[in-house]
Amino acid sequence: MQDTQYVLAIDQGTSGTKALLFDAHGKVHSRGFTAVPCTHPRAGFVEQDAEALYRSVLSAVAQCVDRFEGDKNRIGGVAISSQRETVVLWSEDGHAIVPVVSWQCQRSLAICERLRGQGMAGVIADKTGLLIDPYFSGTKLIWLNENDARVSSRIASGSAMFGTVDSWLLYRLTGGASYLTDYTNASRTMLMNLHTLEWDRELITRFGLDGLRLPGLRPSASDFGATDFEGLLAKPVPVVAMIGDSHAAAVGEGCLRPGLAKATMGTGSSLMMNVGSKPQAPAHGLVSTLCFATAGRVDYAMEGIIISAGSTPAWLKEKLGLFSDFAAAEQAFTDYDNGGVFLIPAFSGIGCPHWKYPGGAQIVGLNFSTSWPHVARAAYESIVYQIKDVITVMEQSAQVELVELFLDGGLVQRPFLLQYLADTLNRPVSTLAMSEISAAGAAALGALQLGLIGTLDAGQTERPVLRRVEPGAGVKQAALNHSQWLRWIERL
Repeated sequence: MQDTQYVLAIDQGTSGTKALLFDAHGKVHSRGFTAVPCTHPRAGFVEQDAEALYRSVLSAVAQCVDRFEGDKNRIGGVAISSQRETVVLWSEDGHAIVPVVSWQCQRSLAICERLRGQGMAGVIADKTGLLIDPYFSGTKLIWLNENDARVSSRIASGSAMFGTVDSWLLYRLTGGASYLTDYTNASRTMLMNLHTLEWDRELITRFGLDGLRLPGLRPSASDFGATDFEGLLAKPVPVVAMIGDSHAAAVGEGCLRPGLAKATMGTGSSLMMNVGSKPQAPAHGLVSTLCFATAGRVDYAMEGIIISAGSTPAWLKEKLGLFSDFAAAEQAFTDYDNGGVFLIPAFSGIGCPHWKYPGGAQIVGLNFSTSWPHVARAAYESIVYQIKDVITVMEQSAQVELVELFLDGGLVQRPFLLQYLADTLNRPVSTLAMSEISAAGAAALGALQLGLIGTLDAGQTERPVLRRVEPGAGVKQAALNHSQWLRWIERL
């Protein structure tokens, strides 16, 4: 095994871009980061600037390479993990047609209602594994085609190139030479057939998107072209892996066989469980999707979407000014119970398994004894309850208990939250020592494609568990609180 080559992993997320250099053993040798803002031009609209996304990659890579003390000529390949359902539309010259429409954007709610009214739910679920929801790319594309003349004219003339963020970055990084995506990202668009792993032309026609240009499809570990990052590297290096960030996290956590699952705890949350070599039918608000794919292997997964996780306490801090820093909120969680208060974080609707859109978030159970620490605790509890709800239906749908639940994302730094999650689930939860788990998963696929490792399992023993939290004395109270949560949800 060669251990002197490195994989440059790029993790392009909602709030920023990370660049990391991994060796074949999964050790990080250098890092870079650049923030990327979101804008909210109207209620329910969430956008980003396509050029800013691309420039953030160059900036993060420049930092990472500059800080690397090893031989830069030993960078053997590039692996890209990225935010998923976000829509980018651009022309052949590499200029974005309209602002990027974020995965969080809810502008296509009416489109979703129309598709359901047309009886499309069953067809879409059967073909794509997805629910009709604004979360996925297809309904955003329909909205843009019907409401923005810049887009409709380009689609009509066949000059609108569509891609999720990975395709956009690849196109720009290769100077337009590569127009590709991987199966995991494509599986989130509502345009790919989950069974054939091809674009579904019947759906595309029914959505009125026949003139839309679509990227070529590849397994997650594949040859995607080459780039020198506009001269940041001395020579072009191959792009050897592309994968959606939640799928990359599943690989990084080691969800490489059925029954292993992970939960990403960030701005939103994605719970994903490997279900093996055949897709399962979506049920109970879960979606069926790809887990990862290599040249000789395709693993499928079931996934539950939580729209608002870490964004909920952040909203209390930044928009309501309820506390000055997160340390105060964490202390409140330790010192207070919820006081009968529950926060229903329906800022953009409630995702799996409830899928409700009550028209905004709600704080319920308030009385004259309520103080801000009760509300702060309720915000954090809402994250745990949503994870519990998803896991419950995931076990029912897969007809198997989870073998293990791994956690990643910024919120795993909150020990009180991990304990409350373990109490609510009444089973242990674990985190790995590696924090940049999506980048690690992408890098593992890249190392496999480069031949630096023989199998994806090879690197798992080198990623030890950092923290394993067992259920404690709070199990009974957590169960009571969760039952109250469910009653409030039913009232929506």
